[in-house]
Amino acid sequence: MSVHFHEEDIPAGLFAASSAIAVDTETMGLVTQRDRLCVVQLADGTGDEHLVRFGPGSNYAAPNLRGVLADPAKLKLYHFARFDLAAIKYYLQVMAAPVYCTKTASRLVRTYTDRHGLKELTRELLGQDLSKAQQSSDWGGPDLSDAQRDYAASDVRYLHAIKAELDRRLAREGRTALAQACFDFLPWRAELDLAGWPEIDLFAHV
Repeated sequence: MSVHFHEEDIPAGLFAASSAIAVDTETMGLVTQRDRLCVVQLADGTGDEHLVRFGPGSNYAAPNLRGVLADPAKLKLYHFARFDLAAIKYYLQVMAAPVYCTKTASRLVRTYTDRHGLKELTRELLGQDLSKAQQSSDWGGPDLSDAQRDYAASDVRYLHAIKAELDRRLAREGRTALAQACFDFLPWRAELDLAGWPEIDLFAHV
């Protein structure tokens, strides 16, 4: 297992043979238009993670990364896809779909709890403990510490295995089709966030 660090883009041909890629982002904060995209993390489930760091003033050209994210033949796995999709669309100008969201799947099948964070999922489903100590650190600094790199990599390290277990539970509870419909809508939910409807439920009565 290795963590590979890249500046501004990934090498050409990376993930060429991959059909499902775990994706996560680190930003300066939670307001997409204000808080710039700093890091994109990727993994194809084979044991290595790749971190792509964007510096201040980046033009986010990243043609190789954008090609992978926009590839309709590659399923993208997220935990809370809504946020990552919006950040990627705003800064990299691609919709990184098709989508699978482990948080959405968890909410559909783990109805016995209200704890759907990645840390809780990884502990319950895989018996692995994640450290979240670097979650609120400064991702825009000139250097990323070893702790930041390990934290960022861990956010994509287990998503393939978590998906496999959640898929089994979705099938058991007869909710696979419902989950897929939710995943298919997530790119549009991200578009609504970017268009100015972040907190409004358009389907609510009031």
